[in-house]
Amino acid sequence: MKKDIHPKNYRPVVFEDLNNGFRFLTRSTAKSDETIKWVDGKEYPLVKVHITSQSHPFFTGEERIVDIEGRVDKFKARAEAAAKAREARMKAAQKAAARKAAKAEKAEAKNAAK
Repeated sequence: MKKDIHPKNYRPVVFEDLNNGFRFLTRSTAKSDETIKWVDGKEYPLVKVHITSQSHPFFTGEERIVDIEGRVDKFKARAEAAAKAREARMKAAQKAAARKAAKAEKAEAKNAAK
């Protein structure tokens, strides 16, 4: 195994779940500018996370959408915009095909008149 590949600066850090406010103290190398006073009276760095075992559907048994940053809304908006763009492209293609067909008919009628 390779030597000296793991960090040496482990320290106690508090992680906070933004979904339900659950906090736990563990050792980590995660950097943070925020601190929090823990139940033992000491201050520890605070790292905020979007999901932990206390809010993840696999561990809670609940099936729900966790939408911290509007991801679902953004996805729906992109899907709607894509559908509109697809529809606009189809209409443009139909117009072009109709124009081409009309031009071909006109040329055919001109050739038939000769």
